[in-house]
Amino acid sequence: MYHPYPSFADAAEQQYPQSAPLGGSDGGVLESFPVTEKHALVLASNSPRRRQLLALAGWPFGVSAADVDESQRPNEAPTDYVLRLAESKARAVVGDPDQIILAADTTVVDEGIVLGKPKDKPEAITMLTRLRGHEHQVYTGVALLRLGDRLLLKDLCVTDVPMREYSDEEISAYVQTGDPLDKAGAYAIQHPGFRPVEEMSGCYANVMGLPMCHVIRMLRKMNIQPDTEIFAGCETLLEYSRCPVSDAILRGEM
Repeated sequence: MYHPYPSFADAAEQQYPQSAPLGGSDGGVLESFPVTEKHALVLASNSPRRRQLLALAGWPFGVSAADVDESQRPNEAPTDYVLRLAESKARAVVGDPDQIILAADTTVVDEGIVLGKPKDKPEAITMLTRLRGHEHQVYTGVALLRLGDRLLLKDLCVTDVPMREYSDEEISAYVQTGDPLDKAGAYAIQHPGFRPVEEMSGCYANVMGLPMCHVIRMLRKMNIQPDTEIFAGCETLLEYSRCPVSDAILRGEM
């Protein structure tokens, strides 16, 4: 059974070692991806959740947050929007030829309207009230840029998210925590107090900001394999016994 609510607290962040070798299926170091003090994989994000999810794969990585204009262009479709921003973030990171840049952009879409980060608490209340009691979508665009030959891969993950009928009082209490103010759509699905979703069958990691099976699929195209324990680790972190979509995503069916 799929359990959508992780038990970990929002403020807690596990510290992952950054010195382990990049693992292939046999646990060895990939010759084309040597380990040095300068990490070959760079995450273009300061998001603690993205760092936590990426660390599950067993790759050492550095972090270099990209500063780009996240404004949506006139008449820009949600798919085009998140893919453009993911690519812009990847290209904004300055690195060395032997580095690979991983970037992502996540947004909430309700009835075709992109809901970004609220500018203040009243706007957060408005967004949460709008989303209450019906299904919306979370879009994440992922970009992978290999600096040596400028090879760029992009992928998209869309997850249907059915919100529960939370009360006005719950909205107010959650907004007062300040958590919604840096979240697209004004919520974090994993928040241990608010818990806005009762159940869902899509990619939970996507709603947290980094659809790991899509990332694995992309890195495999660059001959980079994750640690074989990633799937057990992801299921443990997100508290489900079997992910309902991972196999289909890795086969390229989603």
